[in-house]
Amino acid sequence: MQENPQHNPWAPLDLREPRGWATAAKLELAREDMDECRAVLTRSEVTFTALDPSGEGECRREDRMTLSDAALTPGSPQMTCPVAIGITLWTQDLEPLATDILGSSIARIEQLGTYSCRRMYGATTGNWSEHATGNAIDVAAFVLEDGRRISLLGDWEEEGERGEFLRAARTAACESFGTVLSPDYNAAHADHFHLDQGRPPMMGACR
Repeated sequence: MQENPQHNPWAPLDLREPRGWATAAKLELAREDMDECRAVLTRSEVTFTALDPSGEGECRREDRMTLSDAALTPGSPQMTCPVAIGITLWTQDLEPLATDILGSSIARIEQLGTYSCRRMYGATTGNWSEHATGNAIDVAAFVLEDGRRISLLGDWEEEGERGEFLRAARTAACESFGTVLSPDYNAAHADHFHLDQGRPPMMGACR
């Protein structure tokens, strides 16, 4: 177990380690405890800036931070710590997918935003969106080191390597986020992945 801490339920979680038998339980603890979540990022040498709470009512954000070194553009979106963990893990999974399928690493991930004080789909009634507390991020495209841009809107239906990569990216996201919605889910997601941490992976939606 000492040589494989990812299998040891008592070993502190480090996001740089491979996933193991105990990883899911450790990630769930980090999602439920903001102090533990931030400790995981620090231990994993993920640079972040913790921000003061903001907002009120359903849009009150107690957990608010930015990631310093993430390849997101526009940069420095405000997010919850669980979303920061999800982005960190997903980015690690994306790199080998990009090089294996597309022959190039990822330079930037184009995001459409994290925080929006609104209900789901902008409705006037009903459940509040995970975006209302910054517990979600929408991703529209990937820019490769060789200059190519792979977008959900333009390439999701493509039968070659571009579409293959996007579908693999969705599958990988389901390992790190509680809910993953893609163009296959409905027309509202035709141009982006919706990724949130409202529920733990395997209990949320992956569509």
